[in-house]
Amino acid sequence: MTATKPSDLAALVGTEIGVSDWTEITQDQINTFADVTDDHQFIHIDPEKAAQTPFGGTIAHGFLTLSMLSSLAGGTSLVLDGIVMGINYGFEKVRFLTPVRAGRKIRGRFTLAEAVERNPGQWMLKYDVIVEIDGEDKPALMAQWLTLQIVG
Repeated sequence: MTATKPSDLAALVGTEIGVSDWTEITQDQINTFADVTDDHQFIHIDPEKAAQTPFGGTIAHGFLTLSMLSSLAGGTSLVLDGIVMGINYGFEKVRFLTPVRAGRKIRGRFTLAEAVERNPGQWMLKYDVIVEIDGEDKPALMAQWLTLQIVG
């Protein structure tokens, strides 16, 4: 990945920065997430009961799909020249649109929506993110994700 000069950010606003590789969401990941978050709703962990729902099987927690953004962004998001550290700053907006069935693949599309120098050497980057599901028309989620990069 090539480092981006802060002076080049304005020209990149509104452009798609990257698209991740497809990543499978496994039942093991879903079960582990259920254990870590203490969210054991049957729709996530019980294949037999979940098969009786309109989803036809188990689905990933929405927050599991959201938490995959860090992994999906690796290699696709901007890294500023001279970066000392990057910080996940949170979200302006998150919408869960389509559940991700166990065994399905997802990928992220990242568009730079805004770049603001908050303080000297501190750049707030806002990404419009779409997480697609392989074979689905509607995305799993859409979000506006904020990151802060400190350059030195």
